[in-house]
Amino acid sequence: MIADNTPVIIGVGQYSERVGEPHYEALSYMDLAGRALAAAIADSGASEAVAPAIDTLAAIRAFEMSRPGREPPFGAASNVPRAIAKRAGADPQRAILTPTGGQTNQQLVGEFAANIAAGDSQCAVIVGSEAISTVLALSAKGEKPDWSEEVEGDFEDHGFGVEGMMENALFAHGAAGAIPLYALAENARRAKLGKSLDEYRRDIGELFEPFTKVAANNPHAAAPIERSAQELATVTERNRIVAEPYTRMTVARDQVNQAAAIIVASAARARALGIPEDKWVHIHAVTAATELMLSNRPDLSANPASIASVEAALERAGKGMEDMRYLDFYSCFAIPVFNQIDHFGIAPDDARGLTLTGGLPFFGGAGNNYSAHAICEAVQAARKDRGAYALVGANGGWMSKYATGIYSTDTADWSANDRYAKLPDANNAVPAAKGAFSKAVVETYTINNTKTGSVAVFLGRNPDGERVCGNADLEHGPTRALFEGGKPFGARLSVIQDDKGRNIGRVA
Repeated sequence: MIADNTPVIIGVGQYSERVGEPHYEALSYMDLAGRALAAAIADSGASEAVAPAIDTLAAIRAFEMSRPGREPPFGAASNVPRAIAKRAGADPQRAILTPTGGQTNQQLVGEFAANIAAGDSQCAVIVGSEAISTVLALSAKGEKPDWSEEVEGDFEDHGFGVEGMMENALFAHGAAGAIPLYALAENARRAKLGKSLDEYRRDIGELFEPFTKVAANNPHAAAPIERSAQELATVTERNRIVAEPYTRMTVARDQVNQAAAIIVASAARARALGIPEDKWVHIHAVTAATELMLSNRPDLSANPASIASVEAALERAGKGMEDMRYLDFYSCFAIPVFNQIDHFGIAPDDARGLTLTGGLPFFGGAGNNYSAHAICEAVQAARKDRGAYALVGANGGWMSKYATGIYSTDTADWSANDRYAKLPDANNAVPAAKGAFSKAVVETYTINNTKTGSVAVFLGRNPDGERVCGNADLEHGPTRALFEGGKPFGARLSVIQDDKGRNIGRVA
């Protein structure tokens, strides 16, 4: 007999729509999320009503409300979690609007499972959605529907959660956003491997080619098109460089209309709701870790917190990577995947595959909620392949936060309530320079191409060994040639400060 306070996933649901396709409704993100939650309830196969049993509901914060001062262009509910809940007929005692971060939904599975094991909850939901594709499509036509609504009831706003991700110096130098920030880490790995830009783009293409095959067979994928490694790697007008080394096709696709929901319940509540045990999927481990800020990391190419999270989850589950039959490594860009497979010795073409959805560039990067889709797929895989284990790695920020979950129909013993853990933070930060500097050695860089032009951003060290950032002067011929040539690593720059306080470097 499985103990009454054992947490189990009882239902998962996904919902999506693509602009212009048959039955497209231009749903708001609250409506999309409500559809996903209804799908998760139906998926449970319960003989009793599930919605009234939900005591906790966490709404994953949509991208449109993920930064201070950012307002959703079409408005939003005054109480997002309760707006979603009411669409499925639920009225939870506890409603939560989560922080920003793609690791959040995976981490909440662990937190809610621990609450259930402790007897503080009986049935909890994690649900989120994005409607960015619809927002852009309607805005382009000059349409502005009103998605605002007043919803009564209290809720916990857990804030934006962007602490440790605000790289203000890098932002000021033109690396303002995920693409150039990840590109800095990606080029640091490229430097370590000694590869040219073309060679490295080929590596990315070979990594992601199998992802496109999975996406092509996923009905919820935003871009269900199979592509070759060569197509992904070749620079064309349509597949332009967005930030070196990334082509457009190999970065996370945020133009999606997707939603996903996960229901976790105690075994006692699952029995009371009449949910067949063949629907139960056990949570064998969830671990969460926080990384140093990008500019403070000793190795700019590495993400040791994510590795520690995965290793700790495997240890808590009593398994090895070789025991995982299903894998979904967060793939907003190539380097979070490379970090994992480099460490664990997994080939890019591993027969298990490295994604369950098709990955963020092809399935779609559904904002902070992508990994809910991965968890849904892991649950379905575990149900079909009983006794097999699935691992989901969820990433947030610029490889800033990571959470890992391990799932199987095999029973997990939660009697000690020790299967969820948040790991200690690193304490080996490289100090950032304070004040002006005149010399720097380049560690990594990217050339970020925007609508207003191209800017070369570098990270490096000053003579005191402190971390510095700046812009390479692309108007200086030798400097431009060095950076556009793709191998400025180790170059010594002379640096001045311009009238905006930016550090401008030229080849010394």
